[in-house]
Amino acid sequence: MSRFAYRDGELHAEGVALSAIAQRFGTPCYVYSRAALESSYREFDAAFAGIPHLVCYAMKANANLAVLNLFARLGSGFDIVSGGELARVLAAGGDPAKIVFSGVGKTEVEMERALAAGILCFNVESAAELARLDAVAGRLRHRAPVSFRVNPDVDPKTHPYIATGLKESKFGVDFDEAPQLYRQAARLPNVAVRGIDIHIGSQITEIEPYREAAIKLLGLVDRLRADGIALAHVDLGGGLGIRYRDEEPVSLSDYARMIRALFAGRPERLLFEPGRRLVGDAGVLLTRVEFLKPGTARDFAIVDAAMNDLLRPSLYDAWHAVDPVRPRRGDERAWEIVGPVCESGDFLARDRWLALAAGDLLAIRAAGAYGMSMSSNYNSRPRACEVIVDDTQVHLVRRREEIGELFALENLLP
Repeated sequence: MSRFAYRDGELHAEGVALSAIAQRFGTPCYVYSRAALESSYREFDAAFAGIPHLVCYAMKANANLAVLNLFARLGSGFDIVSGGELARVLAAGGDPAKIVFSGVGKTEVEMERALAAGILCFNVESAAELARLDAVAGRLRHRAPVSFRVNPDVDPKTHPYIATGLKESKFGVDFDEAPQLYRQAARLPNVAVRGIDIHIGSQITEIEPYREAAIKLLGLVDRLRADGIALAHVDLGGGLGIRYRDEEPVSLSDYARMIRALFAGRPERLLFEPGRRLVGDAGVLLTRVEFLKPGTARDFAIVDAAMNDLLRPSLYDAWHAVDPVRPRRGDERAWEIVGPVCESGDFLARDRWLALAAGDLLAIRAAGAYGMSMSSNYNSRPRACEVIVDDTQVHLVRRREEIGELFALENLLP
């Protein structure tokens, strides 16, 4: 059930009219539903009830402290990919013992801080990273807990920019090289082998790539055990898609049933790294129409949000539903929903049949994932504010940036 629904002809977030949020906080504005965030986490966690597991939210999807804190209160772990994300989790009250650290380019400083924090595991992605981590851990007199992110060479059938499990991907270690790397890690004095990890991509809408990757992974786990390397956990990554337009996302119950069948009776704890699946449908981007610009070839609705606020349409040609906050009767036409950024690629939606007038409010749906977290200050535009609606209450969880803050860190030459 969507937490964004029409009541008396107006789109609401839970019990609050979006027009009231726009009036109070301005636009563009990211609006999240607390109920949607919490229910998505509980649904995912409950799907694996009765078996040892840990849900590690992939926070790159939405890194707002309030969102992280909500998940931490529910017992979530976190999948991080930078030292900055580590700091955010800790600031939000996350448990460092539930953090897995992924990413291909971890620096020495990032490793040091993660070791000092006492994270659950480093997902190592190369032999060079393993050597660096062993040296850093030795210098700090720590033993670094590690798993290898193994590349199973499985096609996730998603956008090529977010397919991460193929041979040509920069992510993970080659499947055939993994046994040797595990043997090497087991001999290192400052490393403790803990698990194995895969992540084949994002916005995946078919279950078979997951099944193929999991079966390949289990074969490798058993081979390692035969070599005397028993793993404590298996991290199956994330990437479960959501519906933006006409996709048929993988049913969570079907996914859980498949995983349960494959891992029945096995000793390894299961880790999962969902991101988009937990937050995507929990947010909208609220924007206002500034001008209507009819043309001979295309009709443009110029809004106050832009590609710097929501990059996915420009980057991936991604489709987001666009709904008027107060639908009006009148002549509908196909509008290009575009922003004020000085790029022809600055669009939020194309060919949307709407009846519009200047001043109308629009809600860009399914913007809770990779919206604010990928935003920028391109064209010296302050980033949007973020609010969380809790029933009939609205909480400002990130204020809008001010123009002076955009260059506060810069200096003129003497």
